[in-house]
Amino acid sequence: MEKEKKGIQEIEKTLQEIGHKIEELIQKGADASADVREEIDKKIAALKENKTTLEEELRKGKAMLEKEFKERKEEFEPKFNESKGFFKEGLKQFGMAFKTLFSGK
Repeated sequence: MEKEKKGIQEIEKTLQEIGHKIEELIQKGADASADVREEIDKKIAALKENKTTLEEELRKGKAMLEKEFKERKEEFEPKFNESKGFFKEGLKQFGMAFKTLFSGK
């Protein structure tokens, strides 16, 4: 799960970088000539569209991972609680064995 979280963080970072580059292009476009400005405007529109698509895919991926994690957690929680009970009982038995061993009975 940690790898997936890092992957999502990297994707979010990339999306932020894309956003900053779009803003830079907008600024450069404002300073450019009319011919170049039209080309830059087209590139900006394409980048914005791709960024929106990537953000939507990221949201879908996050939702899917969260759902999967929740399902797995719900699946393993009863087994974990049962194991925890066995572990406590084992420690209790282990303590009783030491008590018996060292009490000389």
